[in-house]
Amino acid sequence: MSESDADDMSGYWTVRANDGTRLRAWDNGSDGVPVIISNGLGSPPAAWPAVTEKSSGFRVVTWYHRGLGGSQRPLDAGAIQVEHHVADLGSVMESAGIERALIIGWSMGVNVAFEFAQTQPERVAGILAVGGIPGGSLTSMFGSVGMPRHLREPVGRMSAQMLRISGPWLSLLGAAIPRSHHPLSRTGIEALAREAGHAGALAAVLREFLAHDWDWYSRLVLAAGDHRPIDVSSVGFPVTLLAGRHDSITSSDDIVAVAQTIPGARVSVLPAGTHFLPLQYPGLMLEELRRLTLREVSGETGGTQDDAAEPA
Repeated sequence: MSESDADDMSGYWTVRANDGTRLRAWDNGSDGVPVIISNGLGSPPAAWPAVTEKSSGFRVVTWYHRGLGGSQRPLDAGAIQVEHHVADLGSVMESAGIERALIIGWSMGVNVAFEFAQTQPERVAGILAVGGIPGGSLTSMFGSVGMPRHLREPVGRMSAQMLRISGPWLSLLGAAIPRSHHPLSRTGIEALAREAGHAGALAAVLREFLAHDWDWYSRLVLAAGDHRPIDVSSVGFPVTLLAGRHDSITSSDDIVAVAQTIPGARVSVLPAGTHFLPLQYPGLMLEELRRLTLREVSGETGGTQDDAAEPA
């Protein structure tokens, strides 16, 4: 049973996880359709402009992962596997009084969203999966730059360990710059301009990343990398997957392949996306969330593949 306490900032409150860990959660204060954001590691609510606005039509709730953004580190330093984040998602929903919700997953948050759906499918109205796959995340890294699959996981683990030394810069450079094009190419400039076009949100994300303890962050990444692929072929709710064609963190080919195993999934590959898709395409994120809501209400699970979507 989770317990909640008031926080000193508007929209924030503290959730007591099942093992006693204090989690910092956030609510946009809307009365709309309930949505839980299972965020990318270390990302604040501000990473989702448009979606998190009170006028979006959605009640959006999210939380910070263990040891990040004001959430407490667990007493058991090993309690940072995906299954612990899954339990935290349930605790946040319970504390917020939400029985059933649409879940947005981003990056590692996609692992958490689908794993939660495996254990409590009756609480999931649908999943919008952005820049991530349901398990085996490290095997998808650097696919857009042509790295052979057998090298991806060891190189991904080495990169995660290097975060303890390089801090936020390696993480931000690796995720935010289109790797298959030179940053000064048209594709690169368009991608960076889209991120900079939401300056307030970008600044909030940068502040969060600069404040992280990168030894701890590295441990979280490595623990998430232990999560093996899960079988999603029996999913019975609508699913939309969004990929960035030039995302070096999660291969768009792998996201499309996962979509083909989910009954009726909709998948869209964005033409100039990097790993920071929510910052680049906030309007599209909101549009896809609304489409997912309509599919859930109508009982429709059928989807489409769109490999050349031009985001608004």
